[in-house]
Amino acid sequence: MSDKKPLPILPKETPSGKDSSGEKRLIKLLDKANSLPNASGCYFMKGKNGEILYVGKAKKLKSRVKSYFANGPKSPKTEILVGHIRDFDFILTQTETESFILENNLIKEHKPKYNILLKDDKTYPYLLVNYAHDFPRLEYVRRPKRRKHHVFFGPFPVGSNISRILRVLTKALKLRDCSNHEFNSRTTPCILHQMKQCSAPCVGLIDESEYDQDIQRATQIFQNKKKRQETMEYLTEQMMNAAQEEDFEQAAMLRDFIQEIDEFTQKSYDQNVESLSESNTDIIAYYLGEEEVDISLYLVRQGNLIGHKNFHFLKADFIDEVENEIFIAVLQYYNQNNEVIPERIIVDFSKEKASELESSLLGVFGEGVKFKVYSRTKKYESLLDSTRNHAKESQSVRIKNQDSVYVGLNRLKDLLNLKARPQTLECYDIAIWQGKSPTAAQITFYEGKPEKAGYRHYHLQELPEGNNDFAMMREVFERRLKYENFPDVFIVDGGVQQVNTVKKVLEELDIEVPVIGIAKARDLKTLGFRADDIKQSDERLVIPGRANPFILNKCLPLMRIVVHMRDEAHRFSRRLHHKAEKKRTITSWVDNVKGLNDSVRKQVLSNMTLSFDELKNLNLTGLQRILGINQKHARIIYDYLHAE
Repeated sequence: MSDKKPLPILPKETPSGKDSSGEKRLIKLLDKANSLPNASGCYFMKGKNGEILYVGKAKKLKSRVKSYFANGPKSPKTEILVGHIRDFDFILTQTETESFILENNLIKEHKPKYNILLKDDKTYPYLLVNYAHDFPRLEYVRRPKRRKHHVFFGPFPVGSNISRILRVLTKALKLRDCSNHEFNSRTTPCILHQMKQCSAPCVGLIDESEYDQDIQRATQIFQNKKKRQETMEYLTEQMMNAAQEEDFEQAAMLRDFIQEIDEFTQKSYDQNVESLSESNTDIIAYYLGEEEVDISLYLVRQGNLIGHKNFHFLKADFIDEVENEIFIAVLQYYNQNNEVIPERIIVDFSKEKASELESSLLGVFGEGVKFKVYSRTKKYESLLDSTRNHAKESQSVRIKNQDSVYVGLNRLKDLLNLKARPQTLECYDIAIWQGKSPTAAQITFYEGKPEKAGYRHYHLQELPEGNNDFAMMREVFERRLKYENFPDVFIVDGGVQQVNTVKKVLEELDIEVPVIGIAKARDLKTLGFRADDIKQSDERLVIPGRANPFILNKCLPLMRIVVHMRDEAHRFSRRLHHKAEKKRTITSWVDNVKGLNDSVRKQVLSNMTLSFDELKNLNLTGLQRILGINQKHARIIYDYLHAE
């Protein structure tokens, strides 16, 4: 049997496509691809509205882009992507490393539908010291963002009680705990100075050099053993001095603080993994299962394992080679949230790929950041084995417990006869009581997880007939559909009539997006379903064209996603409804107060923080201060509040 590969059929003559218009489109795109240079760079595929569908990189742009439109085997996801491409563009780079950086930045900016978008499954707390301020404080942050003069320590493990330790260190070392605004406006020391828990830098009772020494002592607790010991010895000395001066209250306070700090350091630094000296290290490995890919990241700080993070994807979603896709995912991880880079990153890549990652990260963060990326060498083999095994076991547990979002989304794809797995879902809920202050919520999930940037509130019109869910649902969708970036599926909280209402609006605007409803069994009796069909489960999906609702407990992963969305929509819409109802109630009595002009009414409403009954308990001076009005208007409101 010959080893030679058969010559490819000329793509121009037989491009992939199911109809003549699709064939003409592919021939046109192929002609454009043939004009590309064989140089490194990035390409981005565009849809019919110019939206970016996919971003990729290539050593040779011409050959890579041509492969999308040439006849030949493609993955299912690539076939679907090609079916939506109407144009493409490109940017040339000097080197392949530059193309990695550019690809990462374009994905971060545009969030293309067909790229693997890494979602962080958990965040750990950090300590921030902002040296841009002459007298910085210890700040607790969840999402560290790289800024000039910002120094971070962490992340800290779950259960470390780091927020409490920061408060203890602040008091023990007499650091400031006030906001910058309060710091700048102070003219006299606060009560914390009187309690010997602040050195009062706000009024110059300590100079910058002395204060800086105290900050250094605080941060040494989160560094190596020698530096931690220096701070503990300093605090012990301060405690002994206080005792000698017979300031026993201060000595007792310092004694308690020292004990808490010691317990924290023992708890945080007594976990032993394979020794990595006292450097900060991330270990990243992945496992290729039958259908999914899992990535595990072990966080080692000061030579101790403090936690891990996990990510998983469907193999079918990978358009590029698996290692290249994971490479970009790792680059996203360090770039998307401005994560703090550790001194070492050990990756389950070849030496060449590890070197590319280091160069790309340097391009993203700048040459001033000191770190090193290591590949899968014998020295780190056991560490990578442990991390890889964790990825494997995480996948196994998730699949056995039917906890994979992909299983749920693929089931939804089959139920709706979609060509591709739905990624973006939007759920809507109406909140109203007795026809007053109607509101609606739009909740967006991406890959089965909340996408908070896609949450929206809608204030709706009050209708003469009061409660009318269908008219209000129509209003919501008429407003929503004025904007593009539609989801793959719309979900409404309700049954057949709500679903049909939305379907009609979509048809009127010639928009093809499937819509389904979610309803509890007790609600389905009034929605046209027989009693026999609603006795097995409490949660159902109402799907157009389907005789009976789909019982959600037949697919637990799908049930978790849809029920979570419905509950989020309830919470979100009711929050706005309660706020609007409270404002309406307050407005009603303020409007009834005679003798106030519109500007005064507006002033009263903007400053309103108390209830009607609470305002009644205030005297004239209190009303003036709380509502920000003069004595004359305060007297008018006072008289109204106390009128029988």
